[in-house]
Amino acid sequence: MQKKYIWLIVVLACIILLLAIAASNASVSAQPAPGRFETWIANRVKGWAIRRAAARASLPPPPASAADAIRRGRGLFNMECAFCHGHNGLKPSAVGESMYPRVLNLSSPQVQALSNRDLYWVIQNGIRLSGMPGFAQMNSSREIWELVLYTRSFNHPH
Repeated sequence: MQKKYIWLIVVLACIILLLAIAASNASVSAQPAPGRFETWIANRVKGWAIRRAAARASLPPPPASAADAIRRGRGLFNMECAFCHGHNGLKPSAVGESMYPRVLNLSSPQVQALSNRDLYWVIQNGIRLSGMPGFAQMNSSREIWELVLYTRSFNHPH
């Protein structure tokens, strides 16, 4: 029985040592691009957290006219989002490219794979520690829907 505990303590000590070594070599700089493993883990955790939070949130109905909402969404985007996402949403600005995590191209599969509910939640609430602000204090639910529908329009670049 005692041997079992000794092995458990040795294994735990090794794991703690490996984690300490990894943490001491980790960089918190936003300058270099993150590695593939870090990006993969971060995207999986972020996607899971967004889907989980969005599934619990109440969602107001979308605007009746998608075409009008997209037009108004373009104006809101240019005022509130282009500073990071770039004027056309397809190429992040210099500010967006220097952020970590990097600002996404809004036509990317990663963005376009989000449901409208997920996009609404992200725009409304933002994503902590990512630079993506929440717009719930600045925009009405109608305006957030307009930004969702405009973002969705990047699936078919204009």
